[in-house]
This record gives sequence, C-alpha cells and structure tokens, in this order.
Amino acid sequence: MTIELVYLYFFAALAGFIDAQVGGGGLIQLPAMLLLLPGSVPYSTVLGTGKVASLAGTAAALRRYLGGPDAVPLRWRTVAITALVAGGFALVGARVASSLHKEAVRPLVLLLLTAMAVYTFWRKDFGSIHAPRLQGKREIITGIVLGSAIGFYDGFFGPGTGSLLLFAFVGLFGYDFLAASASAKFVNVATNIAGLIFFISTGQVLYKVAVPMAICNMLGSTLGARMALRRGSGFVRVLFLAVVGAFILRLSWDTFSPYFLAH
Repeated sequence: MTIELVYLYFFAALAGFIDAQVGGGGLIQLPAMLLLLPGSVPYSTVLGTGKVASLAGTAAALRRYLGGPDAVPLRWRTVAITALVAGGFALVGARVASSLHKEAVRPLVLLLLTAMAVYTFWRKDFGSIHAPRLQGKREIITGIVLGSAIGFYDGFFGPGTGSLLLFAFVGLFGYDFLAASASAKFVNVATNIAGLIFFISTGQVLYKVAVPMAICNMLGSTLGARMALRRGSGFVRVLFLAVVGAFILRLSWDTFSPYFLAH
C-alpha cells in the first residue's frame, strides 16, 4: 500500500465524519481523490469511485440516526417521496452532465451557499426547534420540487448536496437540524444509488480503491452521526456554518482564481 492510498483512506474517513452531521463530505473527499489518485485516472472514474465510498458512509450514518433508543423520528411519507424523486433526477443529471458546462453552475451555487450561511448565522434560533410547518399536499409538492432540484444537482455536479438538503429541510419544512440531518441522509442515499448505477453500468469504478475507501467512510460516518446525536442540534448548526463557510471559500477560489491568475 502506498502512502498516497493511506492519505486517501484517512480523508475518506474524515469526509464521512463531517458528512454524517452536516453534509459537505464531497468537499473533502473529491479534492483528495483528484490529488492522490494517478493523473491517468479519468475524472468520471474518480467520481464513480467516490460514489461507492459516499454511499457506504451515508447509509451507515442513516442507520445510526434511525436505530437505537436515541433514534430520530422522520416524517416518512414526505422523506420517501423526496428521496424517490431525487434518485430519478440524479440519474438524469448524471447522464446529461457530460454535455453541459459545470463551470456555469459554480457562481449560482456560490450565491446560494452564501445566502444559506448568512441566514443561518443571522437567525440564532434557525433549526433549534422541530416544528414541521407543512401538511398534506403542500408538504408532498414541496418534497417533489426539492427532490427534483437537488437530485439533478447531485447527479450533475455533486459536492454540497447534503448541506443543501439539510438547509432545505430546516428552512422549508421546519425541521430542527438533527431531524433535517437524518432526513437529508435518507434522500442522499437515493441520489448516491442512482448516480452509482450510472457509473457502474459504464465501468467507471476502481473497486480496489473504492472498497477500502467505503469502509473508512463508514467508520467516519458512524462516529459523526453518534456525535451529532449526543450533542444535539446546536452543535450541528455550528458545524454546518463551518462546513458551508469552507465550501464557499473553495468555490470562490475555483470560480475566480483563473481570472486573477490570468491578470
């Protein structure tokens, strides 16, 4: 085993730990894979290999959220419908990704994440109280719209999906951060499965790298979910702000650095 793989497995575990609580694990795992895997590995294969680890970690975190005496109750009908729609649109997003310019999406995502961070920081009680505000058809329609948008985004672009879902479940549905995190994991499992179906069917997974990464991601995710359950919504809110802030910095660099470096 090379030192590069040791580092890669460490970052997979760290990504799972962060992602289990507030999403954003792709912000850690994807750059690590691009840096540590050989340059001859195609970008699409990097994405497919990472999906294996992400799915394993997300599923492990979800199991921890839903099992045991401290299990988080979910509004199953809403979350299941959102997950089903998101999975379908994630598959669509993965298929059309090669024909669109992902760089054009970055400024929009950067603006959205900045607004999320400012709003969460400004409203100190945001996500601290679990008070679902939607009922009946409104709840289902909102879930379908959310699943369509987030699912397509995850298949097309990817990083930050968990954080976007977390914010949406708090802001749109009125969940606290803990219930929103568990719900986001359920939906994220569906989008990861859909994306992985595409990458496996096109032979774009390095299983010798993906399987150890998946084990490490699962270990990190289980620990992260356990910490979130122990410390509650207030801790998750602070971590959410930290991860979103890091993601904003990363996207800002990716979006604007070519312009400054060229001048």
